[in-house]
Amino acid sequence: VQLQASGGGLVQAGGSLRLSCAFSGRTSTSYVMGWFRQAPGKEREFVAASRWSGGSPHYGGSVKGRFSISKESAKNTQYLQMNSLKPEDTAVYYCAAAERLILSSMNNERNYPWWGQGTLVTVSS
Repeated sequence: VQLQASGGGLVQAGGSLRLSCAFSGRTSTSYVMGWFRQAPGKEREFVAASRWSGGSPHYGGSVKGRFSISKESAKNTQYLQMNSLKPEDTAVYYCAAAERLILSSMNNERNYPWWGQGTLVTVSS
């Protein structure tokens, strides 16, 4: 599985960005697609995840209510819509994929074997 993240950039606080994660290779409806981020000097943090087959997405506490996941199945692409951005959202954002994760496992980066290259999001104050 290959993942390609895109859509990062510079935005002012309060603004919005939409990240994309396109995947190719072996496809499976059992995939879980996740987003993580890593700010300078900090550990990688869980942002959001969703089963490709559907169901309610799972969000990290710091982004709940501001970020949302959607997908475009025909393009094998998942989107992360980020609204009301804050300077503390500044980070490199990574998309990742795994198979058959239960909800309680989705927020652990170690459960994701496939990763995209990351895209930088910078939020200015």
